[in-house]
This record gives sequence, structure tokens and C-alpha cells, in this order.
Amino acid sequence: MVKALPDAVNDPAWLHGATAFTTVRTRLGAPLLWPAHLARLRHTCAFLGLPDPDPDLPPPAPHAWGLLRVTVTDSGTFASERSLTAGPRPEGGVTVRLTGVQVHPQLGAHKTGNYLPYRLAAREAAPCFEGWLLNAHGQLVDGSRTSPLLELDGQLVVPAGGLPSVTRAAFLRGTPHVSRPVHAHELARVTHAWVCGSGVGTVPVARIEGLGGGCPARDLNAQWPDTTEPAFVWPG
Repeated sequence: MVKALPDAVNDPAWLHGATAFTTVRTRLGAPLLWPAHLARLRHTCAFLGLPDPDPDLPPPAPHAWGLLRVTVTDSGTFASERSLTAGPRPEGGVTVRLTGVQVHPQLGAHKTGNYLPYRLAAREAAPCFEGWLLNAHGQLVDGSRTSPLLELDGQLVVPAGGLPSVTRAAFLRGTPHVSRPVHAHELARVTHAWVCGSGVGTVPVARIEGLGGGCPARDLNAQWPDTTEPAFVWPG
């Protein structure tokens, strides 16, 4: 029997994904990198025609590690928080898979409620730690829940075209790097790679799968960053 749609979800925010959000790591109640998260959130709200986000966060719970999601809709700014329990650190690095899923050509640079491509990439990549997404030109642009950072030809490279990762940008501050399009066929030459995000920090990649052709997978020397910064370490 068809059920009536609850009034609470009969709204463009939930029917069409007309929301902007960001996910902030917290450490002992302190929001990490909040100014950069707020700047990105403001940019997305302006793009979507949503109200400017409220910059005043509610007092975070004093979790050892936490994730604070800040969501903006036509009705205002909302926050939800949970404890961040990522499990044991993957000392040998993680496996990622290049999927066939593409980002939205207009929304790929924004974190919105229209999140289906990222869920599809995660499902296609399972049981790998992460699924990487392409654009219409066959270029790597983003991950399902993290952002890629590559070492190619001795140079740190940020693949262009995806979400401007707050964690990745902060990690790279003061470090020489370039941002450019990276075609999928270049991944066979990657010498090191990392995935960056609020939920995991900066994590080395040990294996890239799904490359196709004569090199369907590439094994890498996984190197954990030498850092104790709370925004970049594995939470735990």
C-alpha cells in the first residue's frame, strides 16, 4: 500500500537535495579547520541560492574525536554531531578502486544533498576503502568520501574538477604542488597517493584497482605523513 509522504520531508531540501553541507572534524570539543569549512559552505550556498550559513556553531560535545555536520537549507542552518570511531589505523595503507561513476558537471565542485553519485561509487568500489569518480572526459576528479592526492613524475598533484577538499588544502599548505586535470590512464604512473577527508585525515594508498587495460591494478609504497596535527592523523 502506498503511504502518504510525511510533511517533514515534503520539501525541496529532501525531495531534490537542495541543501549544502560540510562535515567538520572535532577534537575534544574543538572544531578543526572551521573557517575554511565555513568559506567553502558559503560559496556553495551562494551557488545554490541558499541563505548564508550561520557561522556560530553550537558547543560541540567533548568527544575524543567527533564529526559535526553543518547543513544549510532554505529554512536555515542545522547541525548534527556524532562520535568519530574509525577503527584500527590501516598501517599498510588502503586500497582504492577507480569506478565508472561520474560526478555531476555543475555540482561536482560543491558538497550538496545531491549525493547519489558518491554513494554509487562507494557501492561499486566495495569492499575497497574508497571509490574514485571520473568526469565526462575520463579524468579522475574525486572520491566517494575523501579527496585524492597523487605523486606523479616526482610532483604532488591535486586532480582538478572535484570538491575543493578542506583537509587536503590544509595538509598541502606551504608544500609545492600543482592542480591539473589527471586522466585515468595516468594512474598507472602514480608513485604515491593519499586520500584526505575529515573522517579519516590523510591516509596513504597501497593499491589502486580498476585501472583496466594492461595494468588493471597498481601497488604503491604506502607512506603515512609524518604529522601529529589533529586534522590530518587517523582518528583513534
